[in-house]
Amino acid sequence: MRLMLKRSVGALALTLLISLPFPALATLNIVATTASLGMLANEVGGDQVSVTVLAAPDRDAHYLDARPSFMAALRRADVLLEVGAGLEEGWLPAAQRGAANPAVNSGRDTHFVSANILPLRRSITMDGPNVGHVHAEGNPHFNVDPLRMATLGEALARRLAQLDPEHAEDYRSRADVLARALHDEAKELAAGVAEQRIVVYHEDLDYLEEWLPVNVVGYLEPAPGIPPGARHLRELVDELQGTAGRVLYANFQPARGAEFLQRYLAWPASSVPLEPQTPTLEGYLTLMRTWVDALEAH
Repeated sequence: MRLMLKRSVGALALTLLISLPFPALATLNIVATTASLGMLANEVGGDQVSVTVLAAPDRDAHYLDARPSFMAALRRADVLLEVGAGLEEGWLPAAQRGAANPAVNSGRDTHFVSANILPLRRSITMDGPNVGHVHAEGNPHFNVDPLRMATLGEALARRLAQLDPEHAEDYRSRADVLARALHDEAKELAAGVAEQRIVVYHEDLDYLEEWLPVNVVGYLEPAPGIPPGARHLRELVDELQGTAGRVLYANFQPARGAEFLQRYLAWPASSVPLEPQTPTLEGYLTLMRTWVDALEAH
């Protein structure tokens, strides 16, 4: 009788175990400073990671505060992904100190600084007037270049493979799929865009030149971080008078300067997002199409 009872209990336990769903086991808790980096972490990490993005996609990542929620996220992080090259220097170091988590400290393998891996465009701040904010290490806005994002995804896969060797092949395989998708989409979109000249607000859209047939011929800011003034805008109009082009600026940047050029040069002006609304491949592909749509808008 006792033996039969043990067998019944054992069978019931096995049935319950089989019927329960396996929880998704996230082996690495990744915190990314921007949605573009969050996209890379999600696509390369897959089910092996849990991803938190600090900066909202509609915010300028130059100018954030080291909020308590950032510190709480970093306190639980196994890996920190940041853009680097000075983009987050106004707030991320304070958030790292507040987190008191050795894993997110600079110099650790678990602190992935993207700008240290990629070749960066030379920032106009390295040659221009020493005012505003300066990108002394190069232009940090490479998230606008899907080809560099593909390269960065492969580098992230290698880093995750070091930290989690059991899933190394999964990371590499997903990074390959991501790279092909980004390259294919960039090639297809570029083929449909006519050559054109553009003025941008900040140097945050300069990387469009890396994969689209566009040429940046001016900036609404007289220097990065300095709002456009009447004198600078008038000089831009005088310089570009009689030519064709368009003006692009980020959604979070003021429209006044773009509207001035639109009025006096008859150049179409469009605001665009700089980060994907969702940190996924589909979100990033949608972002790429948004940039191209703005170049085709009339």
